[in-house]
Amino acid sequence: MSQLELEDEVEDDLKRATGGFMKDGDSMNKLNRVLQLTGFSDPVYAEAYVTVHQYDIVLDVTVINRTKETLQNLCLELATMGDLKLVERPQNYTLAPESSKQIKANIKVSSTETGVIFGNIVYETTSVLDRNVVVLNDIHIDIMDYISPATCPDVSFRNMWAEFEWENKVAVNTTIQDEKEFLNHIMDSTNMKCLTPLSALDGDCGFLAANLYAKSVFGEDALVNVSIEKQSDGKLSGFIRIRSKTQGIALSLGDKITLKQKG
Repeated sequence: MSQLELEDEVEDDLKRATGGFMKDGDSMNKLNRVLQLTGFSDPVYAEAYVTVHQYDIVLDVTVINRTKETLQNLCLELATMGDLKLVERPQNYTLAPESSKQIKANIKVSSTETGVIFGNIVYETTSVLDRNVVVLNDIHIDIMDYISPATCPDVSFRNMWAEFEWENKVAVNTTIQDEKEFLNHIMDSTNMKCLTPLSALDGDCGFLAANLYAKSVFGEDALVNVSIEKQSDGKLSGFIRIRSKTQGIALSLGDKITLKQKG
């Protein structure tokens, strides 16, 4: 490999790590990542732009003082639930009347599961001696940011299926009436790849069974078995079984499927 090719590869790796590869249609995706943290009637308005990298999450929080008073010792206090860890201690700021401040918070991610970030903004004013608290809306971190489709041999899939102890069983509850359409919907919703050959899914027998597989950025395996049957009234019934080595993936994927499966 030449020096130029090596430099290009390093630059590409850096872009991937920092989220530098942006598609043309990502403008709407950017807006979707802006989350309102407080109400419009609160004295302090806050919203966060969430950037998810492989092993950390960056929150760019915009805080606006909507009062006519100077806010002293304003502090963004965050806490996490799940395998998320705050990197730095919160700092105190002084915010002039009707001014804004950008506050950045870094959070480390150590495993694939749906995490929650919650907290509040605390501040003091000259007119009130007590500290004021504005409670923030929760920020839910999506497991789909850490899972990508992958392949593995059937033997490995069966061995992992027998070995993994965590299982989550989700009953099929959907308005979709076509078996293959439902399978494609589940694959799109969970970022998983179908290991069952397409030839085995051909035909119209009213029954479908397929194995799905995905891998997390932390090297964790996620296995899914979809077994569905078309009833006489045209509705689909059956179960989606999820297995993984860790409880977090099994529960988070089950919640995602329950939320998205209706179509």
